[in-house]
Amino acid sequence: MKLEKDRESTEKRLLETVGLIIEENGLEFLGVNQVAQRAGVSKMLIYRYFGSLEELIARYIMQYDYWVNLPAEIPDKKELNGFIKNLFREQIRQLRENKLLIRLCRWELSVNNSLVEEIRKKREENGVRLIDFVSRISGIPYSQIQILATLISSSITYLAMFGDVAEVYNGFPIHKEEGWKQLEEGINAIIDEWLVE
Repeated sequence: MKLEKDRESTEKRLLETVGLIIEENGLEFLGVNQVAQRAGVSKMLIYRYFGSLEELIARYIMQYDYWVNLPAEIPDKKELNGFIKNLFREQIRQLRENKLLIRLCRWELSVNNSLVEEIRKKREENGVRLIDFVSRISGIPYSQIQILATLISSSITYLAMFGDVAEVYNGFPIHKEEGWKQLEEGINAIIDEWLVE
């Protein structure tokens, strides 16, 4: 039992260390030696527990990724409009409050391995499940929900990444809270038009 507890606490420490290093220096400076040294473990332990540095990073992403960790409970029809608005509002909030997630999104775009595929697969499963549920509850065709959800969620991610390097997108000050409030109001208006209660 103690070995399991030690492994659990060591894995947790390694995941926290990855987050700290990425936050301070970015992913491009993250190395297995640096993680091992900062966490106070041997690099062999990282390989034994995670297999590779990429897997360690993927596990870090898995625990914080918004769409991987969607809430399981879905409301009834009368609460559906507010629920969907809240999903996108939460995606905005998490990406705006945690710059580390934006760095991880960028990293994921440059990597294609089985671990990243696992993250994508989990997101996909959750997204399809959610779209299917909303379609059944609302009576709106699956394809319409699929298109709208894809456009909104991918736009939020892109604008959050772009806002890290630019100030304005189509006139919206995406580096400021007011620009994001405006975008959120626009998303809410689209949902109100599309999902009539």
